[in-house]
Amino acid sequence: MTQPRVAEDLLRQLAPQVLGALVRHYGYFDECEDAVQEALLAAAVQWPDQGIPNNPRGWLITVASRRLTDLWRSDIARKRREATAAAMVPADEFVSPAADEEHPAADDTLTLLFLCCHPALSPASQVALTLRAVGGLTTAQIARAFLVPEATMAQRISRAKARIKDTGIPFRMPPTHERSDRLRVVLHVLYLIFNEGYTATSGPSLQRSELTGEAIRLTRAVHGLLPDDGEVAGLLALMLLTDARRPARSGPEGELIPLAEQDRTQWNREQADEGIALITRTLEHAPIGPYQIQAAIAAVHAEAPRAEDTDWRQILALYGVLQRISPNPMVMLNHAVAAAMVHGPRAGLDLLDPLESDDRMAGHHRLPAVRAHLLEMAGDAAAARENYQLAARRATSLPEQRYLEGRADRLR
Repeated sequence: MTQPRVAEDLLRQLAPQVLGALVRHYGYFDECEDAVQEALLAAAVQWPDQGIPNNPRGWLITVASRRLTDLWRSDIARKRREATAAAMVPADEFVSPAADEEHPAADDTLTLLFLCCHPALSPASQVALTLRAVGGLTTAQIARAFLVPEATMAQRISRAKARIKDTGIPFRMPPTHERSDRLRVVLHVLYLIFNEGYTATSGPSLQRSELTGEAIRLTRAVHGLLPDDGEVAGLLALMLLTDARRPARSGPEGELIPLAEQDRTQWNREQADEGIALITRTLEHAPIGPYQIQAAIAAVHAEAPRAEDTDWRQILALYGVLQRISPNPMVMLNHAVAAAMVHGPRAGLDLLDPLESDDRMAGHHRLPAVRAHLLEMAGDAAAARENYQLAARRATSLPEQRYLEGRADRLR
């Protein structure tokens, strides 16, 4: 790996640690985030030529602290500086080895994730702020990933930071009695980031690898901090197993290739094996949870060398468990497909009927898409074609639209 690439990877790893350290000591999330961005830019310019310093984290904290000091010395920030001067820690003292050892970087990274995923923020703000502050993506990169103007994304991030300031959210780990619920929010945000990258909800591309890669990287970091948490391990295993299929999910023109038709020799076997091993270990000792069950289902798919070798009975049983502990419409849709593969398409269609009156599925393309697939299995070509067309009209992703239109055309 080249020196610039090593420096780039190290900066992305250190960015949340440095931001967390500054916010913990100084407060003012917004200003600390700006200072860290300046420090990262300075490192990106200097390190490839001058070499990576012996203590890169300390180097970044020193530079970012000096940026903050410069800000507080300015006339614009005079009043704020006077109000906080007594609480400020001098830069030299702040980055001393003793101070750095007293507050391990790992604690700050996890605390920063909890802050970015605070329930006081909207889900969209949680995702954007996590990618910006913890993931190290620029506002422009996040905007491109979600297909919105950069100015729109900048406003979203600014509102999130203002919300943190206005509500006085403290930079600390949540109390013990709140920690499980807050961790669920963190995992859900990472899950949303991954899903948006794996199947983009809109636009011309089926998937956005920068988002799936970032979600996996961040989930690995959380797993490193909480190695005994079953749901953290389950989410990481689920991401690894799902992302392993990515090379086979689209054709030369970017067209969608469904799971049953994928060339499994193109799957990332190393990544799939890592996911299988992780979920196998986790299920042996951790209390069961939704992410673990989803990972176990993905592992069953990964273990089948061909689509026809899939153990659908095991998958059906796992979806039954998932439906009991975490019921939602998407689980029911997948449960219906598994039931159809085991007991025939009519069994799956019967499971879809209650979803017609579920407000959460109103206007969603997945319900008519699954219904069309099961109707096609049942030999009802006319009804299947009608549902494929309906699903295509509802889909907002161009590759999915084209795939569904193609399925409908085949049934003419």
